[in-house]
Amino acid sequence: MSDFDIETIRRQVRAMDFVRGTPAEVAMWHEDMADSRANLVIENMIPTPNDDAFFAMMLDEGVPPPVVSQILLRLLDHPDADRSLPVTPMEAH
Repeated sequence: MSDFDIETIRRQVRAMDFVRGTPAEVAMWHEDMADSRANLVIENMIPTPNDDAFFAMMLDEGVPPPVVSQILLRLLDHPDADRSLPVTPMEAH
């Protein structure tokens, strides 16, 4: 994906208003993420350490998968991103 500034994103996520996952939900999301990562590796689409750190931080913060997707779209300044999210898009390099 990209090199995300994990701590900046963490601060922005902490300022957001959304329902965080319960410990049981986060555990389930962790398992789902591990399965997804394994599938990516099988397809030779190996996540970078920064990608792994981004998704681990999202789990640490209890961010539900649909919100993770919206944050990611906003970070990448995708046309389908929710522009109301208080997340700063990354600068294109």
